[in-house]
Amino acid sequence: MAATARVVIGVDSSTQATKALAVDLDTGAVLGEGRAPHTVSGTGGARESDPEQWWQALNAALAGTGYADRAEAVSIGGQQHGLVTLGADGRPVRPAMLWNDVRSAPQAQQLAARLGAGEWARRVGSVPTAAFTVAKWAWLTANEPAAARATAAVRLPHDYLTGRLTGAATTDRGDASGTGWWGADGYDSEILAACGLDEAMLPAVLAQGQPAGPALPGGPLRPGTPVAAGTGDNMAAAVGLGLTAGRPVLSLGTSGTVYAVTRGRPADPTGTVAGFADALDGWLPLACTLNCTQAVDRIAALLGRDRGAVEPGGSVVVLPFLDGERTPNLPDSAGLLYGLRHDTTPGQILQAAYDGAAYALLAALDDVLRAGGQAADPDVPLLLIGGGAQGAAWRDTVRRLSGRAVQVPAARELVAFGAAAQAAALLTGERPDEVARRWRTADGPLHEPLERDEAALARLAGTLDRAQPLLRAEKPS
Repeated sequence: MAATARVVIGVDSSTQATKALAVDLDTGAVLGEGRAPHTVSGTGGARESDPEQWWQALNAALAGTGYADRAEAVSIGGQQHGLVTLGADGRPVRPAMLWNDVRSAPQAQQLAARLGAGEWARRVGSVPTAAFTVAKWAWLTANEPAAARATAAVRLPHDYLTGRLTGAATTDRGDASGTGWWGADGYDSEILAACGLDEAMLPAVLAQGQPAGPALPGGPLRPGTPVAAGTGDNMAAAVGLGLTAGRPVLSLGTSGTVYAVTRGRPADPTGTVAGFADALDGWLPLACTLNCTQAVDRIAALLGRDRGAVEPGGSVVVLPFLDGERTPNLPDSAGLLYGLRHDTTPGQILQAAYDGAAYALLAALDDVLRAGGQAADPDVPLLLIGGGAQGAAWRDTVRRLSGRAVQVPAARELVAFGAAAQAAALLTGERPDEVARRWRTADGPLHEPLERDEAALARLAGTLDRAQPLLRAEKPS
């Protein structure tokens, strides 16, 4: 099959690594895979990476598929929100601030206060948090004014890589909707002016199905290879699953996300739900937590236990906000352990960490659907994706706290699959989500629901409520 297959490549440039899948356009079979790691630097609330490193990782991952020289089309999905600042020479002015860099929390609060939460939600679909690009740009102008003055172009991670491949300054509506300066009618000139940004510094927002351009000579692809617009990682995963309206997804990775494709444009003035666009012509309301699998793994390491060595019982509560938190919006918080008893076991503490991480996502699920005008249907299984979905402890925790069945797609690397579907659509004329459904990427085992653990939910809600003053306290200097 590999000798005659038409091949497309989808890329996932994530926080930790670049992954690339060479996919058979007709069947969706994975023909080759490549991967290269990234380095994230920073202490305290800082999280940064060198964009040049992403480019080198992209080259390595594409070569690792074995099909870079014969792929018929390519697309890139990338981590959302990251601030890439380019000088007049096209080179990065400084390392990129990543989505989980929370230094910009004060600027997010100032921005939200300037327009008001309701007005932000109405205009751009979301109330700024520390994750959003608009807050990071505000941090840069306040703290590194020389770098801001030297910036001639602002890009998101996937924009930067697509631009390196094609020479084009482009983005898509999905990733643009996570900046905080793009609304349903395009870039918001008033917000840009308030931030000291000129629209000429930003990439053109391509319509669904419009390619970014052909690959340039001297790069990792055959010159002239069509490159799709690409999109943000959450939007690419939604495409990769072939999502239909109202089907909720829980993604368990370094961060945790819950989202659904909706027909209505979301606008949540509370800030819990980000009102993103999807990569097509719909919407993708989403709630995100900073602390998910990585936080739970860290607690397992502190306890000296394997990540799956959980034990039932006990009344301990863990709020694993090790990096601050986005949902709930507590950027300066730290982890909290409450309710220890003489008979509390390490396995119960570890299970409580799983509970705390999953609770924040499940608490936002109804808000996500409501923001997009979709009715919640408790009989629809939750789609569980990301690295955590492969672990029994995560699956059982979600089933026990939600009382719902979960389905775990057999396809891995769904961001890369979504990007591959975008690339395939350039060639076939289909919608990318139609390609993914034809590839049956969402198929996988169904795990029946468990009885909803009301006692655990009540403990978590009560502890979070009582601990708010402590969790909102400033971090020690």
